[in-house]
Amino acid sequence: MQALFKIIFKSSLAFIAGLLIVSSPIAQAQVKNVRYSEVVRSLFYAPAYVAISRGFFKAEGLSVTMTTAQGGDKSVAALLSNAADIALVGPEVAVYVHNSESPDKLKIFAGLTATDGFILMSRQKIVNFDWKMLKGKDILGWREGSTPTLFLDEVLRMHGLDPQRDVHIANNIAVPARVGSWISGQNQFGIFQEPDVSTMERDGTAFAVTSIGKEIGPVDYTVFVATDKYIRENPDIIQKWSNAIYKAEQWSATASASDLGKTLQEFFPGVDEKILASAAQRYRTLKIWKSTPVIDPQAMNKFQDVLVHGKVLDNAKRVKFEDIANMDFARKAK
Repeated sequence: MQALFKIIFKSSLAFIAGLLIVSSPIAQAQVKNVRYSEVVRSLFYAPAYVAISRGFFKAEGLSVTMTTAQGGDKSVAALLSNAADIALVGPEVAVYVHNSESPDKLKIFAGLTATDGFILMSRQKIVNFDWKMLKGKDILGWREGSTPTLFLDEVLRMHGLDPQRDVHIANNIAVPARVGSWISGQNQFGIFQEPDVSTMERDGTAFAVTSIGKEIGPVDYTVFVATDKYIRENPDIIQKWSNAIYKAEQWSATASASDLGKTLQEFFPGVDEKILASAAQRYRTLKIWKSTPVIDPQAMNKFQDVLVHGKVLDNAKRVKFEDIANMDFARKAK
């Protein structure tokens, strides 16, 4: 009995010591705070929300505060003004900043999406779609010069249509007003992201025609970036972030659609859980999300092709992959 008492006593001391260590200032200091800016709120970025909701960031010792910038330019401004540490944006921002006079440059260190996540929608169901059906039609696009518009233009050119002459693309509707504009009867076609796609299909106000990403193929579309200075001074945080994103991408690829819907609910409080599950399954089937944060240089070259074709990047100002990207952290995470 005395021996048993000693064992219990020692175990209790070890447990109490463990609690003291966990709650000590030293342990608390190991938690790193990260100010994170996402470009917009979209189910397109589901693995990033998974990393938050499923505790993958927390497991790496990161405390993440997320804000939604409502524009890549605003995310970049936040990074360069030290109002944010890490941002989720299109890779074009790293190209633009590299070519600018800004003394601070941005580096891409991990990828999230494997291609464009927009879906071309129509007011009627179309069984045998042909891109020539768009000739002379009005299409609800995105902001002029934005990546979604550039990729839509690229796909139109791939199918023999001139974006400037053969169709009319409406680029003047603010992001929050796009669905309302569509419901009011404007345009015959439009590009939308999830969960708007599944919601409109359920309501019978629009029907999915084809995926822009499927048409254009693999090209890293959304990436995590930070300033050169932040990466240089905080390599441990960048590595932990990459580790968490890799785990989230792997989980998103294998979880049930129902579990995905439940996990994403807190980020889309007004959307039915079944819609979120359906939307997530659509993106997974289309292979929109990356399975690893590593980015292939060829995918970035293809992205710059789109920028050049869209006349927002001079061919002479194309940048080398190593000048705007550092894949060391992503490779270690994999």
